[in-house]
Amino acid sequence: MSAASDKSSGTPSEEIAHLRDLLERANTAYYCDAEPIMADSEYDRLLKRLADLEAEHPQFADATSPTRRVGGAAIDGFVSVRHARPMQSIDNTYDIDGLRAWAARCEKSLGRAPALVADPKVDGVAISLRYERGVLVQAATRGDGAVGDDVTANIRAVRAIPLRLRSIAKGSINPPEMPEVLEVRGEIYMPLAEFERINAERRARDEPELANARNATAGTLKSLDPAVTAARRLAFVAHGRGEQRGGAAFASFSAFISALHAWGIPTNPQSRGCTGVQEAEDAIATFERRRSELGYAVDGMVVRVDAFADQDALGSTEKSPRWIIAFKYQAERATTRLVRVDWQVGKGGTITPRAAMEPVWIAGSTVRHATLHNIEEITRKDIRIGDLVEVEKAGEVIPQVIAPVPSARTGAEQPIEAPSNCPSCSSPLEREGPKVFCVNPACPAQFRERVKWFVGRDQMAIDGLGERLIDQLIDAGIVRGLSDLFRLDRAAVAALTSEAQLASGKTSLRKVGEKTAGAIVANAEEAKRRGLARVLASMGIPLLGVTAAKTLARAYPDLQSLQAASAADLESLPDIGERTAAMFVQALSSPQMRAAFDALASAGVDLTSLEFAAASTALEASGSAPAFRGKTIVLTGTLVGHDRRTLTERLEALGAKVSGSVSRKTDVVIAGSEAGSKLDKARELGVEVWDEARLERELAEAGNASGAAPTADGSPEKN
Repeated sequence: MSAASDKSSGTPSEEIAHLRDLLERANTAYYCDAEPIMADSEYDRLLKRLADLEAEHPQFADATSPTRRVGGAAIDGFVSVRHARPMQSIDNTYDIDGLRAWAARCEKSLGRAPALVADPKVDGVAISLRYERGVLVQAATRGDGAVGDDVTANIRAVRAIPLRLRSIAKGSINPPEMPEVLEVRGEIYMPLAEFERINAERRARDEPELANARNATAGTLKSLDPAVTAARRLAFVAHGRGEQRGGAAFASFSAFISALHAWGIPTNPQSRGCTGVQEAEDAIATFERRRSELGYAVDGMVVRVDAFADQDALGSTEKSPRWIIAFKYQAERATTRLVRVDWQVGKGGTITPRAAMEPVWIAGSTVRHATLHNIEEITRKDIRIGDLVEVEKAGEVIPQVIAPVPSARTGAEQPIEAPSNCPSCSSPLEREGPKVFCVNPACPAQFRERVKWFVGRDQMAIDGLGERLIDQLIDAGIVRGLSDLFRLDRAAVAALTSEAQLASGKTSLRKVGEKTAGAIVANAEEAKRRGLARVLASMGIPLLGVTAAKTLARAYPDLQSLQAASAADLESLPDIGERTAAMFVQALSSPQMRAAFDALASAGVDLTSLEFAAASTALEASGSAPAFRGKTIVLTGTLVGHDRRTLTERLEALGAKVSGSVSRKTDVVIAGSEAGSKLDKARELGVEVWDEARLERELAEAGNASGAAPTADGSPEKN
């Protein structure tokens, strides 16, 4: 590591320019070239010097300055952005035969064996970085592949990601021409040393530890305060491309990655070019032996066809490109001691066993707890307290106890028995097969879990209300019912500190703050208008998920009419059977649920059906022979002009049911480019098939009839 110093002579403008260049070179050297040029303490000293100079001379402000990374004001929330090119998922295989079969398909389609590239599959959060004229202008999460969340404010705080690309390649006098627009796809991840540092601090503050590095990364990126991101040294590695306009033309992935490295974007030095599948197999085997030595979590190797022309020729299925596959390593196992079993209460009252164990390192994190599934599984495996047990991370994320080690028993081990009373409210428990559950609707633990479920993204989507803050709100007595979430006082949330912290005297955690609290209150206010279907799907009613909630909301204009419906009425609706209908009627008419709905209504939550209103409008506009009303529709392939989620919502608003599979009950299959097996099955069954042009004509006709103009993404826009 070479010494680095600031430039104290010259004008303030010159010193500022010098410090900015030096600090960005330090970031590139550390994260991109793995050749640090200064210690962290020196970096911090120079950064403070630069910040002082910029404060003294605001006329030299620059949005790409390293000082802009330290975390500014809290943001109000996240907005959705559409990806210029979809971020598709990757097919997986767990054995070499699957890899060989994939390679054989590629060879058959191309007429030759293509060159390949094998990359470590870093276990992080997928991100898309958009650079315009070399400057970072936007960062978005993957989301559903078509639409993600804009997390630019947080990404700017990640030192591993350059705010401005370097135009002169290290060691080269002829760098590749920088594109006008460049989207870089990659993985944000938390180095294991950083993960352990954060957990050590949390243990010292008596806070619950983060479960794993990936979840910690995701939580960091979704924080409303960029200062939280700045305080954690997240890393980044590029592994793909999105949109590119202008600049150098790249014939292959390997050439593209080389250019990214030249521009200062971190790439993986473990990437390996392979002439064929045998070399890819060798790379997979070699890396598996070494992956435990790395400073980050890896759960496999990604193998792709190198030439972009070959990738284009192979194309994609509805979900995944055909030119790439992820080889997943077998889950890592370790042995540790089972100390006790904690019985946890879920939002529906189900009591599940969780193993508390002596700490053990597995697949990138220290594991202290693991699932035991249910009491029947415990009995079948003969797991006992005090046993030495084998623990595995399912999917490299969820730890589970696989089996005991009977040969290590001393005779002191104790059988595990299911509790007879709820660990939260002490009510007698009921048992049905392998399930044990609490039937007390006033159980505090159930309520706590229901609140956490209620605010989730796929439910009422109240951004900013994470698990820890919900615990604090409940502990402080601010939230005693779901309706209290819509009556939050900004000042009370801003000053919130948990009773446990106050009792222990450990109040060093950052308070929520006025701006973040204001954003949370605003998000809750916005959530009031999400309509009946979202409320129903958020209440934690068994079997009543998003699809069933939409079915009910399309049939009934408001909660009152739905509560008046009989089981026979509900049973007549699509995909709702006799048992499910009876369960819904019982749940919706229970005194506790009625009281909860009444409280939500009094708090201003809209309990009318947006879906019913939209379907009624579409029915009136579409005449006696509507193209969509009552039709079961399946989407397949790549639909260039439409985001899949937005299109689904519009078709449902027009009275259609959008299904994920083709059957004899399917009325129409809408097939985009690269349609696969669903299109084949539709033809086999004689199901009507529309191309995207036919879809556009039908949507335009429906839009014209209703007086709405179709927007670019197909959603109606009021005139």
